[in-house]
Amino acid sequence: MHFTPYIRVRQAGPQDADVLVGFSAAMAWETEGRQLDLARLLKGTHALLADSQRGFFIVAEHQERGLHRPVGQLMITYEWSDWRNGMFWWVQSVYVAPAWRRKGIYRSMHHHIVEKAKTDPAVCGIRLYVEQDNQPAQTVYQRVGLAPSGYWVYEQDFVLPKTIDQPHTRDR
Repeated sequence: MHFTPYIRVRQAGPQDADVLVGFSAAMAWETEGRQLDLARLLKGTHALLADSQRGFFIVAEHQERGLHRPVGQLMITYEWSDWRNGMFWWVQSVYVAPAWRRKGIYRSMHHHIVEKAKTDPAVCGIRLYVEQDNQPAQTVYQRVGLAPSGYWVYEQDFVLPKTIDQPHTRDR
């Protein structure tokens, strides 16, 4: 576990599922204006928590007077790189509660996963994707040492499709 003053970063477990679902739903609404199906999201969260081959979540908690209150999360999934003969850890589902932003919460979580990744010889790097209009997040990621990769991410999403001409708007 990684500790900073009053913040503890730890791997999430099944007991954290409701918090993770709440944070993921809030992140989807805030960044993309998407209202997620909470039952599907809960099943997906439980599926990842039950199978470490899919990835893992970490949670940042504020500690005060013996209480631990979740204030942030991120999820790691895996991608094999034949070029590097190693595994990239993809950072996904990043969320920090609004009252806790700009207080080093993401930095603490990022440091935690970087340190954990560096101890695993099978991990060749860390990647993430960020919504193209989310400038505040891009700034945070650059401050912790991440750089644009030079690749665009394309997808064909069968569950939450987005058409090519669909404008992004947070006012839905």
